[in-house]
Amino acid sequence: MATSNPAPSSVSIAPPTRRTVKQILLSYFYWTYSRGSFHYDIMVTLILLFIFVTPQIKGWSYGDRPFPIGGPAHPVQVVANDGLGLIVTLQDADANVPAGASDADVKKALRKAMEPVTGDAVVIEHWETFTDTQGNLAWKVWAHR
Repeated sequence: MATSNPAPSSVSIAPPTRRTVKQILLSYFYWTYSRGSFHYDIMVTLILLFIFVTPQIKGWSYGDRPFPIGGPAHPVQVVANDGLGLIVTLQDADANVPAGASDADVKKALRKAMEPVTGDAVVIEHWETFTDTQGNLAWKVWAHR
C-alpha cells in the first residue's frame, strides 16, 4: 500500500516576539503568570525573601516589639471567698493609690493592679488596708466576676 505525502502547508509559523522589560515587569505587577510557571516561582521567591530577610536588615524595623506588661512587683494572693468571689491581697506599692483619693480612684487603681492576675472581668465590691507581717501597707480586696 502506498502512502501519499500530504502537500506542504502554505501556513508559516512566525517566530515568537520578544517581550520588553516593561511588559515583563507589568505582568509581574498584575500577577498574570499561571501557577507553576517560571515567573510565578520567581515572584513567590521574591516575596518569601522579603518576608524572611528584611527583619534581619539593620535599620529596617516594622516596630513589632512585644509590649511590656507591667505586672505587680510583689506577689499577689488570690483566695476564693466561699463561692462568693475572690479575696485579692495586694501590696500598696503595686496598687499605686494616691493619698486622699476618692473611692472611684481607689477602685480604679486597685482594679488596674489586679488586672494582670485576675483579668479585666472583675467587679470590686469593697476593700480595706492592713499592715502585713513585714510592716508594709497592703490592700485586701473583695471582688467577683
